[in-house]
Amino acid sequence: MESIKDISSQIPLKAVDFFCGAGGVSCGFSKIGIKVLGGLDIDPKFKKTYEANNGAKFLNEDVSNLFPEKLGELLPVAKDDDSLIFVGCSPCQYYSNLKSDKTKSKESRLLLDDFKEFVLFYRPGFVFIENVPGLETKIGSPLHRFKKALQQEGYVFDQNVLNAKYFGVPQNRRRFVLVASRLTDSIALPKQMLGKESLVTVKEAIGNYEQFPQISAGTEDKTEFIHSAARLSDLNMQRVKNTPKNGGSRKAWANNEKLQLECYKSHDGHHDVYGRMAWNKPSPTITTRFIYTSTGRYSHPDQDRGISLREGATLQSFPLDYNFYSTNKGAIATMIGNAVPPKLAEAIGLSIQEHWNIWQNSEQEQGR
Repeated sequence: MESIKDISSQIPLKAVDFFCGAGGVSCGFSKIGIKVLGGLDIDPKFKKTYEANNGAKFLNEDVSNLFPEKLGELLPVAKDDDSLIFVGCSPCQYYSNLKSDKTKSKESRLLLDDFKEFVLFYRPGFVFIENVPGLETKIGSPLHRFKKALQQEGYVFDQNVLNAKYFGVPQNRRRFVLVASRLTDSIALPKQMLGKESLVTVKEAIGNYEQFPQISAGTEDKTEFIHSAARLSDLNMQRVKNTPKNGGSRKAWANNEKLQLECYKSHDGHHDVYGRMAWNKPSPTITTRFIYTSTGRYSHPDQDRGISLREGATLQSFPLDYNFYSTNKGAIATMIGNAVPPKLAEAIGLSIQEHWNIWQNSEQEQGR
């Protein structure tokens, strides 16, 4: 009998990465042999980063205004392709607790409905979506409509909230994940790959000072490695210096009238703000504002600065040679923070590959 591995090599999976951003999913999928046909995103600033790193076509398209049939003219996709994966990891502003722009948030709420139209038109073999845990909402929500539509088309699915730290990402990052298949009777999310005792720590990820040389706040690295750190005001520098190394928090200067923030003088909470990362733990969730010490526990464990762009990308599990192109640090931080960690995408892709292999093997057995 031909092995599952042999069969898989004959008909590999391929994917289209909707809302691709800088390409976290595409990077992870490519690492395990899934051919990424292309990525779509409304923001043109992702084009160079996406194409240079993934060798796949970037389509600067607004999914909300793109007719599904037009996609077939732009990428080599066809209806009812069993080997095709549609990835829909849309922006999460609506579902996040960190809302800032209500208009954008409302628009992002509808992106899952837009993605659904492409799924229903092409009926790919597999579907993968990822978002913040708040995506799982009440009956009548975009997710509920999406799942109901999948079921009506004969898809089965599995869903849960996964923490990226259990899949080799050196970061505490909880995300809602759903995978669906119309080929098999069931499909399952990947099981945790790591136990609590073997999680990848900040020290293991960015503690090598040969790879990540010591730098100061405000360092501008003009190379593609972008080991650049944001500037700090004199006051914020004093706050960082007075925060104990290796996991310290702003509690250390809570009684310092000069350093304490007015909003926290009568409020005991949000202790991660101005905190330092701890060497022996995964990092906190890398957001789009991870380069600023005032937005969370983003100060370096030992050095008096926020973590650099490259350190943030590494904590997101991007390879060291994955390059981000922009002259603006904030724009690069947004690319990195919004991405699906490639290592998590790898784990999801491997789970889909396993079900694809089983189905191919079953089909071959039935054809004999």
